Amino acid sequence: MLAGLFLAAGLVLSAMLGTSAWMKIKNSQFITVKGSVQKNIESDLAIWSGGFQVEAETLLDAQHKIQANRAVVAKFLTDAGVTNFSFGSIGIEELKATQKSAEGWVTQRTTGFHLSQNVCVESPDVDRLDRLDSTPLVEQNVIFTVAPAEFIYTKAGDTKIEMLADATKDARARAEQIASQGGRSIARLQSADQGIFQITPVHSVATSWQGESDTSSRQKTITAVVTATFLLK
Repeated sequence: MLAGLFLAAGLVLSAMLGTSAWMKIKNSQFITVKGSVQKNIESDLAIWSGGFQVEAETLLDAQHKIQANRAVVAKFLTDAGVTNFSFGSIGIEELKATQKSAEGWVTQRTTGFHLSQNVCVESPDVDRLDRLDSTPLVEQNVIFTVAPAEFIYTKAGDTKIEMLADATKDARARAEQIASQGGRSIARLQSADQGIFQITPVHSVATSWQGESDTSSRQKTITAVVTATFLLK
């Protein structure tokens, strides 16, 4: 008997909620809904960068070493079919050692120099940069470190405009579906607010109130959201 009472109460509550929602649509002049659309894209620009460093007792020796390393790096990139690379400025760090005299005085003396330099490549040849392996540089005694490659979709601006239009269409379809449940129809678009534009790796569920702009993966998913208000008739 109790089970029957609970079931009956649930049906009554469900009916009340449905009636309430219908009445809101029936009595309102406007309806606000969110529309969204997604598109999978592939990056069309890659950024590859790394750095190398040397140490020597004199600044002149360190300069000779960094120049030799730069030549090795340039040849490695050229042999790999990469030509549009650029080197950054040379960083210089003076190496010092602390000494303490018999009288207790602490002094520092220069023991050598540490020089470093970066190299960067930007190219639409994403496949080539994605396959670039710096192991041969290490095998030639170049202390080389590589930063994670960045993958960028340069047409995001144009794609965004198209997707916002599609998201607005999706919002209208949702509004029409909801309004029809209250015996109403959509008259016209009253206002639309753009939501956060998200660019994430494919299958990622990461979001941010500031918007995601992934550079870690070649394949990405772009999500556009629009909050639209329609006049009912």
